[in-house]
Amino acid sequence: MDGILPLWKEKGMTSHDCVFKLRKILRTKKVGHTGTLDPNVEGVLPICIGQATKTASYITDSGKEYIAEVSIGTATETEDADGAAVQCDPSEKAISRSQLQAALASLTGHITQIPPMYSAVKVNGRRLYEYARKGLEVERPERTVVISRIDLLSDAEQFSGTEPKFTIRVACGKGTYIRTLAVQIGERLGYPAHMSKLVRTASGSFTQEDCLTLGQVQELMDEGRLQPHIRPLESALSGLPSAEAEGELLVFVQHGQVLPLHPLLASGGELVITSGGKAMAVYAPHPGKEGLMKPAKMFPLNWQKEDDCSGSD
Repeated sequence: MDGILPLWKEKGMTSHDCVFKLRKILRTKKVGHTGTLDPNVEGVLPICIGQATKTASYITDSGKEYIAEVSIGTATETEDADGAAVQCDPSEKAISRSQLQAALASLTGHITQIPPMYSAVKVNGRRLYEYARKGLEVERPERTVVISRIDLLSDAEQFSGTEPKFTIRVACGKGTYIRTLAVQIGERLGYPAHMSKLVRTASGSFTQEDCLTLGQVQELMDEGRLQPHIRPLESALSGLPSAEAEGELLVFVQHGQVLPLHPLLASGGELVITSGGKAMAVYAPHPGKEGLMKPAKMFPLNWQKEDDCSGSD
């Protein structure tokens, strides 16, 4: 079984829990997820199976979409609802829709974030949450992330009370912390804040409508009906340019040979070499030889399928 299974991760489970259970359900060890979701977050978690595990990084690096609830008035140590309160503003607040829209607009585009202490980012070889659990705070590297769009989903014209809440939809790039974004929105408004709820609604080209729960996967597997729900590994590579290969060139690709640089790689990036719509390899500019390209990923099971097809009567 090779391909990508769009999974709906339910609350109360880690991404690793999902992988562990799927290895048992699918009866294969070659299973990997495409980006950690916190236990209390539900949402789209594409799972790579078999040789599709080689494509996991392309899904991880692709855009994500979330629906988040932001609470104004309290900041927590984890920046979400799971952590202890570290700052409170019990005053009555009255935030107009226009004020909030302006704050959201100021956080759209390329912005900088400092990863929260309770995160999996590594500093000096250790995860930040390892320091946090010991009560240690270390200097964290500031980094640039991309927020493509923030839509205000709540209808109110004014958000009032001691802890007003509102819901947003965020389309963003790799490495964005939505809970940190919630804190930044609060800062723009002049109040402490945290993210009180989060759902990931899309990861790359995979959406909530595409997903199965673990229970549904188990049921379909038991009934022998799961295969149609497994997406081909090519779906993870849809964001890359592609070029069809045939004849002698295809043989060179199958042997992982260095090739002349394809025009589509003139400005860098990566290129999918296909045959009959099947990905044979992903090529990238050669790091040490100008004008040449070399394979970054190879998919030998697809070559076997190609050979089987070409040799049939």
